Amino acid sequence: MTQEEFLERLRELEGFHRAVLNKIVIDSSAKQCVFYVVTDHAYTSEEESALNRLVREAVPVSMRAVVKISKVAADLQLIRKKILQYLARNHRAAAACIGEDDIEADIGEEIEFRLGVDAAERGFFEKNESLIPALERMLENNFCKKCHGGLMDKEKPEEQEEEPEYEEPVDYRPARTFPVVDFEAIDEADVPKIATYLADCDFESESLTVCGEITYLQERVSKPKTDEKGEIKREGKPYLRFTISDSTGKLAFSYYPRKKTEEKIRELKEGDRIVCTGRMEWFNDRLSFVARYINRGSMPENFIPKKRESKALPIRYMCVQPEKLVDYDQLSLFGQQELPAEFIETTFVVFDLETTGLVNSPAGGKMDAITEIGAVKIEHGEIREKFSTLVNPERKLDEEIVKLTGITDEMLKDAPRIGEVIGDFCKFCDGCVLVGHNVQFDYKFVRYYAEQEEYSFEHKAYDTMTIAQGMLFLPNYKLNTLADYYGISFNHHRAWSDAHTTAKIFIELIKAKKCLPNN
Repeated sequence: MTQEEFLERLRELEGFHRAVLNKIVIDSSAKQCVFYVVTDHAYTSEEESALNRLVREAVPVSMRAVVKISKVAADLQLIRKKILQYLARNHRAAAACIGEDDIEADIGEEIEFRLGVDAAERGFFEKNESLIPALERMLENNFCKKCHGGLMDKEKPEEQEEEPEYEEPVDYRPARTFPVVDFEAIDEADVPKIATYLADCDFESESLTVCGEITYLQERVSKPKTDEKGEIKREGKPYLRFTISDSTGKLAFSYYPRKKTEEKIRELKEGDRIVCTGRMEWFNDRLSFVARYINRGSMPENFIPKKRESKALPIRYMCVQPEKLVDYDQLSLFGQQELPAEFIETTFVVFDLETTGLVNSPAGGKMDAITEIGAVKIEHGEIREKFSTLVNPERKLDEEIVKLTGITDEMLKDAPRIGEVIGDFCKFCDGCVLVGHNVQFDYKFVRYYAEQEEYSFEHKAYDTMTIAQGMLFLPNYKLNTLADYYGISFNHHRAWSDAHTTAKIFIELIKAKKCLPNN
């Protein structure tokens, strides 16, 4: 019986004519299946008995059928409570924006709810298109009404600026999946044939299917159950400990064999491929997979994992707050000639890094670390914003690097780590064209560390060194040589100063070229 058929028959009963099936919980160890039903109408004992018979029909004979009924009528207070609980559990970044007074609802034959957001928050909520539909589904599972949600504007009182605290952005990306091939039933044939990438199994689920090759398999025995005196009441149960891999990640879990399929399960060995269906739940503050069914199955032949979508950028800057920049020099330096229209209409981020060394790709050996990020934003032809931070590389600096940059271990010990600042820098660069001096060297560093935090970093980029080589006749095209050519003084080998100088050189080059380069 499908869930749709179950609900259709359930709603034939007057007291349950608008009821919803909140959830189904299967407890393999207790051999029971619990149906949680929500109704907003009074029901008779005869209707409750009919519901029990219907659930009994839907549950396999080998399991005990249990029904738990809740009578809930929707009101504004309950709707607000459910929405806030859901956001706090599943969408921490959204929860930080929404308070009880920001939720409004009209309750009639259907529920119309709205979340109050300000201008800064609206873009975040609109980008995360799955959030409102997820709230609609959650409310429909808790109340016996169709639900529709949307956004509304809210006015917030002006708040005094405070030092922003870093908060890990919430990951809204859908998990990647692949079809299971070569399926062969052992425990149960009627299980999903679509498996979730192991690398993406970072969420709670009542029914999760994974598939991979067995890389570890060991038989163990659980601890015996003892009474208050320490005497054994029940011997420990034998179980199997599996680790599987699908080339994107690994998953370890325990499994207690069933008597009727124990022999086939014990035939499994390392190197075999299996498909497991169960639940992913929180246990001792970490996610733990509990396998209900194990069958044979495999990834598709020549399985090549799809690249995961980029993690959403933070709504607001979490660790590094950009600063407005007024550069009075540019009034005299750049005001004499008109810049091309395509330059004025484009927003650029000119950036520079200081690092612990020159290895900017894993292919070159152990990756070097970033110690400083400096950047400026050019909008409407003017340098208007500054992004600057030291970065703790979590390693000791070489003496040569200290001499070159003037950055010391002492200066970096309390600085944020790259994982804490890279999201802010990606946000600063969002929608912009990048500029740098020998830009690809620094670009590879940023892209690598962005990808480590699962952000996409793909931008068009201009190189001031390459542009200068095509326009000027100089003994070399180092940054300090170009700065001398244009009469710009700066503190070389510090990221912010180098980025600011590169921006000035870029503007001068484009003024002379009268157009942007063709990339």
